[in-house]
Amino acid sequence: MHADLRAPTGILLPETFLQTDFFAVLATSVAINTVMYAVLAVAKILPRIYLIDWLPTHNRRSETRSIYPDAHERR
Repeated sequence: MHADLRAPTGILLPETFLQTDFFAVLATSVAINTVMYAVLAVAKILPRIYLIDWLPTHNRRSETRSIYPDAHERR
């Protein structure tokens, strides 16, 4: 008394349609779109990375222009 719970193949679309080149191209484009969406979603939640922070710069001031010029010496 076992019921066959397997769904028949091609229940939504005919199996011949699932094996066409059009469906293969459509499935590939949907897969690429899904991966790109996932990558953009992950990139959106990560903190921003600024390239200028990683490159050495020589435009640092040699002396402070703070209203408290000797503040770093008092610590």
